[in-house]
Amino acid sequence: MTNQPPVLSAEEVWRRYDRMEARLTAPLSERMLDLAGIATGMRVLDLATGRGEPAIRAAHRVGKTGSVFGVDLSESMLQMARERETLEGISNLKLRAMNVELLDGIPIGHFHAALMRWGLMYLDSPVAALSAVRRTLLPGGVFVAAVWGEPERVQYFTLPRLVLGRMASLPPIDMERPGTFRYSDVRHLQHDFATAGFAIRQIEEMEVDVMEADSADKLIEWTRIFGLSRLLKDLPEEIQQAWEAQMLIEAEGLRRNGVIRLNGMTRIVVASTAGYP
Repeated sequence: MTNQPPVLSAEEVWRRYDRMEARLTAPLSERMLDLAGIATGMRVLDLATGRGEPAIRAAHRVGKTGSVFGVDLSESMLQMARERETLEGISNLKLRAMNVELLDGIPIGHFHAALMRWGLMYLDSPVAALSAVRRTLLPGGVFVAAVWGEPERVQYFTLPRLVLGRMASLPPIDMERPGTFRYSDVRHLQHDFATAGFAIRQIEEMEVDVMEADSADKLIEWTRIFGLSRLLKDLPEEIQQAWEAQMLIEAEGLRRNGVIRLNGMTRIVVASTAGYP
């Protein structure tokens, strides 16, 4: 039989993997804060906050004289952020469930900076969200977003699919629809930011580890949970078993110092409201 994980809710999944993911991706969150110039006393808006990254790190940086407002569609994910907020003794973070494409009730021209880590490409109307964010920023305010790069450079997503593609016909990745690679084409990114009234200052790349495991079985379980189960579930048992056998081989090739890791190249976009009303 194949190593199929139990069916878990989104909250259950993240309660299992949140601590690992937050630790591995901390360099990205910290770099985003650096690029946004987050400092004591600033007011910061974090979109698609989820379990609190990078909102909680921003709250530590701005201190008691600053504030962070984090928004996300999922109340259950924000509850996880609240638990971490309590553990870390944070008192300057406000969290609210809302549509990030509208930002209803968020004050206009209020924030010094806004952040969005791995959220923009999944929205139905990202230009609407970008426009809403711009309205909340002070003149000259900064928006820093992280999006994934090209599929061939995002190992955690692509490697399991490449292995499965040797054994079964898979649907192509739709780069135009909401999803991981919606902004893998920099031209698309530039177009939508400009349409929303942002001037892109810079774009840089960073390779980020997103998972680690001490065994190939754990890597396979993580891979199934994070997206591959949909492609695997209707395939014959023998193909699923062949995929697992090949993934065991691939995983051992990734082992370094006893640990197997999957990573991906992310782009960090730094944009400004400067020159726009």
